[in-house]
Amino acid sequence: MLFSSFIFLDGIGVAREQRLWSVGISSWNLFLESQRIPGMSDIRKGKADAVLGEARARLKMGDAEHFAALLDTKDHWRCYDEFKNKAIYLDIETTGTSSRAPITVVGMYDGKRMHSLVRGQNLTDENLRAILEQAGMIVTFNGASFDLPVIEHAFPGAVPKVPHLDLKHLLRRLGRAGGLKMIEREMGIERDLRIQYLTGQDAVYLWRLWQKRGAWNALETLKEYNTEDCVNLKTIAGTACAEMTARLMGPTQVAAIH
Repeated sequence: MLFSSFIFLDGIGVAREQRLWSVGISSWNLFLESQRIPGMSDIRKGKADAVLGEARARLKMGDAEHFAALLDTKDHWRCYDEFKNKAIYLDIETTGTSSRAPITVVGMYDGKRMHSLVRGQNLTDENLRAILEQAGMIVTFNGASFDLPVIEHAFPGAVPKVPHLDLKHLLRRLGRAGGLKMIEREMGIERDLRIQYLTGQDAVYLWRLWQKRGAWNALETLKEYNTEDCVNLKTIAGTACAEMTARLMGPTQVAAIH
């Protein structure tokens, strides 16, 4: 989707972007190869060519930070197909709901391996940065309002300036409201029966149980709960981004770019 996006060019909104697609200009290459663009002066075409030329070079370099700055936050989802192989699916657990509540677990799934950093064990600034610095994109559910600000407060500068896909907001644009567990059920994603009905409040209780009584099984259950939160984000992200692409471009255009 990113390679077909023109939304970041001066004077181009969603409607005009869709008009470009409708006349066959469905990629940066096709735009750059066109001598003229309908409704665009030669001067503006030249400026747009410069922006797209740099974007193409940066994408080839894998420069995710360039696109985090180039696109509005609400459009970061457009980066998913190009950067999903370096995506980190992230979810945290804390002792409460405040942005200053101590973090108990930071879960990060890189698409193959799960990383669980636990307070008092391996949750350190060094370990957190070592994982996050590999990210070409961060995927969360409500992370813009909670997870990332909480991490930034506890570990300033640890969150890289790469595209951030907050699935809560993208799903709302698709008409899918509700919490993560509700979305999972709607998409047919099943959790392990042991943690199927656990909530964020249960996660707080499990941590307290571990802290006060040293109940190892409570900590393991908390980590399993957090792992499900992270791993399931991958399936949801793929579905949501495909739905949003189809909604914007239509099935004919989607087929054309693939």
